Amino acid sequence: MHGLIWFVLVGLVAGWLAGMLMKGGGYGVIGDIVVGILGAVLGGFLFGSIGIGANGFLGLIIISTAGAVILIFLLRLVKRL
Repeated sequence: MHGLIWFVLVGLVAGWLAGMLMKGGGYGVIGDIVVGILGAVLGGFLFGSIGIGANGFLGLIIISTAGAVILIFLLRLVKRL
């Protein structure tokens, strides 16, 4: 249960930061959590495949936010089509 709370917290922070960085309107609390969690998975996969891992809470936030930014970029690209 403790891990799930941290996972949701990281997702919320990463989703919110990605929304701020991408100058978007945001997706609401639930949307930010979903974007952040999916971004964490994407960021973990992408950075892990090139040998970069997250060390500590700040590293996890950075990698998750980077993944969420990439996810938002891809979502907006698909939305234009």
